[in-house]
Amino acid sequence: MVSIGDLLQSVPELAAFDVTSAEEITRVNGWNMTPALMLTTAERVAAAVADPSIDGVIVTHGTDTIEETAFLCDLLVDTKKPIVFCGSLRNGGELSFDGPRNLVNAAAYASSLLASGQGVVLCLNDELHAARWARKLDSFRPSAFGSPDRGPIALFHDQKPTMLLPRLESVSLPMPSALNAPVPQIQTYTGMEEDLIECVLAATAAQGLVLEGTGAGNIPGPAEHGVRLAVDRGLPVVLATRTISGGTGSHYGGTGGGVSLRGLGVLEAGSLTAAKARLLLMSLLALETTHDELEATFREIVRVLAPV
Repeated sequence: MVSIGDLLQSVPELAAFDVTSAEEITRVNGWNMTPALMLTTAERVAAAVADPSIDGVIVTHGTDTIEETAFLCDLLVDTKKPIVFCGSLRNGGELSFDGPRNLVNAAAYASSLLASGQGVVLCLNDELHAARWARKLDSFRPSAFGSPDRGPIALFHDQKPTMLLPRLESVSLPMPSALNAPVPQIQTYTGMEEDLIECVLAATAAQGLVLEGTGAGNIPGPAEHGVRLAVDRGLPVVLATRTISGGTGSHYGGTGGGVSLRGLGVLEAGSLTAAKARLLLMSLLALETTHDELEATFREIVRVLAPV
């Protein structure tokens, strides 16, 4: 893992762009990122774009969790200036290392007049993806990232971006002082034990709960018992889906069906992944609003960023 200074020196093509400064926030593998480090990143990005001498920001990040940190920045950093996340699927010792190309493309986009007001984006594999939609779909190929149901918002040719979509509607939340509310995320599964959710809530002192269901948003019938307990305790419960595209919105009733869960007051994540929905819920919990205000804001943000 190289320093940010060494990384910039290793890509002489960046000399064509006005990269004026570099800051190393932390040096950690993507799989070891935490909500606290993601918040620190968002804070540093916000401070950078508040500087009138800075026109945009590029963030290098490990690809295991890049979509989550980028999404949090999209939620919390209110700016029209470009914020571009980039990484690499191959390391510097491999043939056809993709890091330098992604970094140069990111700089080209950030320097472009097209970049204003587009929200936070991910730049990899000659494509630009909106942070709200981006998802890692493959474990190692340079083409790992996609935006299911939407596609990239721009393509690069000879380090020049061509926009494919108009400017996206934006939304922002106040920057929280901390991002530490315990919100467990549970992937549901067939034959799920009835008391599992209750055990997790107790073990984590949960202030909220995110479930990754099946299909358009259903969970195994026995798991509904734990959902009812969480709702009765006043905890916000969010339901996402494990499917790659389509999002939530189940029309099925019965125990564990989406209609029944909505009737209990469960919030739906739309096309957000469970991981992104968790960060959104943690951000809202940090604002210490009323339960009704939290739910209304959650629904509005999903409507804007992740409709199905």
